[in-house]
Amino acid sequence: MADKAKVAIFLSGRGSNMAALLYASRLPDAAYEVVLVAANDPEAEGLALAVAEGVATFARSHKGMTRADHDAAMGRAARDAGADYIVLAGYMRILTDAFAASWEGRMLNIHPSLLPKYPGLDTHQRAIDAGDSHGGVSVHLVTPELDAGEVLGQMQVAIRKGETADSLAERVRYAEHQLYPRVVNDYLCRENDPAFLLEKVRELALALPQSHERESHGSPGWRAGSEKSGKYFAYFNDQHHGSEHIAVLVKAGSIDELFDLVEAQPQAYFKPAYYGASGWLGVILNRPGLDWDHVADWLKRSWRSVAPKSATKLIDAAEQF
Repeated sequence: MADKAKVAIFLSGRGSNMAALLYASRLPDAAYEVVLVAANDPEAEGLALAVAEGVATFARSHKGMTRADHDAAMGRAARDAGADYIVLAGYMRILTDAFAASWEGRMLNIHPSLLPKYPGLDTHQRAIDAGDSHGGVSVHLVTPELDAGEVLGQMQVAIRKGETADSLAERVRYAEHQLYPRVVNDYLCRENDPAFLLEKVRELALALPQSHERESHGSPGWRAGSEKSGKYFAYFNDQHHGSEHIAVLVKAGSIDELFDLVEAQPQAYFKPAYYGASGWLGVILNRPGLDWDHVADWLKRSWRSVAPKSATKLIDAAEQF
């Protein structure tokens, strides 16, 4: 069984969404575990619930601190707890752009509207005033722009005749508790989903000039150059030849480099049983906190080692701009 993704939950108040996430993490099919509950208010009710359930907590008041310093303290606590992801659950702080960027793709938030409608505050009243038939809730990735990241899931809640912001908020909260754990679990499952990982590698590989896909020994592979004379620069490895890894195989600079990387970072690299003797390095994809920019760099480097000069000139020219 693959290791579960480690999640830190940030909150500011009673923590009802945190509780929903925490208890869902203890179901048999959960893809994540909660390693920390952190708050910007030491008196936040959610902290007591976390303590009762045996989850580590951290609290640091934002009062008297710059926004950047407080973000840094919270982020440091998450990293120290071993968190791969941050999930915001009623965390009433606007994060700095730098902090949001540093956790890009690894921080989720829940917002009480059907985004892109009504980012920010007073969402329920704004939906009622607009005459909408439904309010609702969205789970999205956090980006520097407020409530503007990719929406991962939504749930509608009907707006009844005579609805008030408070009455709508109460029912939206029920929807939140159903939606948030499901979306978080689905999102974190992707790091162990071969189809998702293959599609990501395919997108990166085919973005390189004069590259094309061709199956090799039953596995997807990518070649640089013409269809007739192209050379392979990457293969997709889905737990083949007894390996436990889902990986992309790329060309190392040398056998020495391959062994050095595998020895120094066994969580990130391995020597493929079938291809390793020929200098192919396995870059492990099914691991928490995978940096796709790092994967892209390896693909480009491997591509350069076999690509014709006409192709490398194209990418060299593009990189000058």
